[in-house]
Amino acid sequence: MSTPQPPMPQAAAPDWQAPAPGSPYPGYTSPIPVVRTHLGHAIASEWTKIRSVRSTMWTLGVFVLLVVGIGLLVAALVSANESDGTLEGENPLSFGVFGLLLGSICIITLGVLTTASEYGTGMIRTTMTACPSRARVLAAKAIVFFAVAFTVTFVSVLLVALADVAMLSSARTPSGEEWLKGTLGISFYIALLGLLSLVVGSVIRHSAGAITIMIGLVLAPLVIALFMFSQALEDLRQALFEYSIPNQLAVFYSNSLSDTGGPSGWDPLWIALGVTAAAFAGAVALLNSRDV
Repeated sequence: MSTPQPPMPQAAAPDWQAPAPGSPYPGYTSPIPVVRTHLGHAIASEWTKIRSVRSTMWTLGVFVLLVVGIGLLVAALVSANESDGTLEGENPLSFGVFGLLLGSICIITLGVLTTASEYGTGMIRTTMTACPSRARVLAAKAIVFFAVAFTVTFVSVLLVALADVAMLSSARTPSGEEWLKGTLGISFYIALLGLLSLVVGSVIRHSAGAITIMIGLVLAPLVIALFMFSQALEDLRQALFEYSIPNQLAVFYSNSLSDTGGPSGWDPLWIALGVTAAAFAGAVALLNSRDV
């Protein structure tokens, strides 16, 4: 039989292993500082993601190219072909809407990819493990995306507006409210449209499907209204015209496609804000009730 060995004396634990007062693990304290996380940490994480992926640079680069390129091209063509008095009373800022209509597709695409792409790659599991608060994750994505989309849109629109006013000198001088709506207002609207796309991407969880839904939302009402020839559908046809997104973009330049009423002034912005807020609340509810 073996002889029982006397217990060996144990060395004193290092200072960083000293038990913390009230710790559920009295024999160990982590050397890594424990910090209570907050929304700022989630925003920093989402900012790192959005600025480090190639899709952001590609989509925003094409957006700037479309908005600025088409805006300047239209103004140059109008300036080269105008005759005396043809632009009298025209708002020179309105020629920027053509580039914005095409460029909005880029913002929609980026908004969808901000959320839906993580479900396609499985990265969403890592994101939710690092930040279990799902509402905080979606809020951080929304804040970062909205800031990026608004900034890029505002800079692009302002550049086009200044160039159009300089090139179309025979047109009237825009008022202060027209400048505000044609630069700040339209930038908020485009950023909200992209934010709605982000929310749809979170709900659908499929990039191609969410992008298709959003492009249909932008173009389908106007296209459907163009082919409604029946007099019995006239009221529906007018509603589709008035509340279609292309018409709401034109309203910011006081160029509505319909003269029978509908959104005017700042109405499109409040409509977009209300729809996006309702969709965001629904997305948070679904996010908390479904598995990732």
